Amino acid sequence: MRADPHDDAAFDIPRPSLSIEGTSARFPVRRIFCVGRNYAEHTREMGGDPARQPPIYFTKALDALAPGGGAIPYPPMTQDLHFEGELVIAIGAEGVAVSEAAAVRLIYGFAAGLDLTRRDMQAEAKAAGAPWDMGKSFTGAAPIGAIVPASALAHGFETRRLETTVNGAVRQSALLGDMIYNPRQIIADLSRYDRLHAGDLIFTGTPAGVGPVGNDDRLTVSIDGVPPLSIRLVKD
Repeated sequence: MRADPHDDAAFDIPRPSLSIEGTSARFPVRRIFCVGRNYAEHTREMGGDPARQPPIYFTKALDALAPGGGAIPYPPMTQDLHFEGELVIAIGAEGVAVSEAAAVRLIYGFAAGLDLTRRDMQAEAKAAGAPWDMGKSFTGAAPIGAIVPASALAHGFETRRLETTVNGAVRQSALLGDMIYNPRQIIADLSRYDRLHAGDLIFTGTPAGVGPVGNDDRLTVSIDGVPPLSIRLVKD
């Protein structure tokens, strides 16, 4: 049935939200930003040069969000779906062109996330010099777990480890300190390009070890001090 454009209720679509660890409150999501090329070894594994190619930014649509993980539909139009485990920043205050020192005040909390990528579509777009949005943004492309307050990672941030397992085998393992841009630097730099608002999410990039996954594969992203995220890929 088609929506009636004169019926406001027909377009009253609720905003997606994320659970917050230890409370019944929810974190309403506004936008999804992502950082590419933020780990040197991953940049090299993708054929790039971290010395010449600094981190970049891209976005995902809100309907890419998959709060809490769980069963994720394997997307159409790809034969090469890749996983990328990441730390995600939840923004809790507005800021534009902020300093690194001020950037700390914008961080509400952190979560574990997955940047699922139709790698074959992305590669074809890159080769053609075309945008690669469709390789990165599709239904279920951004699973994310529960948010923990920023204070939970206030001490020893750089020594905390991110691991991604596929069917129980470790495929990614790196320290958060291996990031090229840390969260403060990401926020300060990204806020020069656009005003950040409460409800924004920033996927901070993935370490080396990414690769293809298929039907019924089970993935878990674990980060010290952050609730783990688990998904299972399901083909129709």
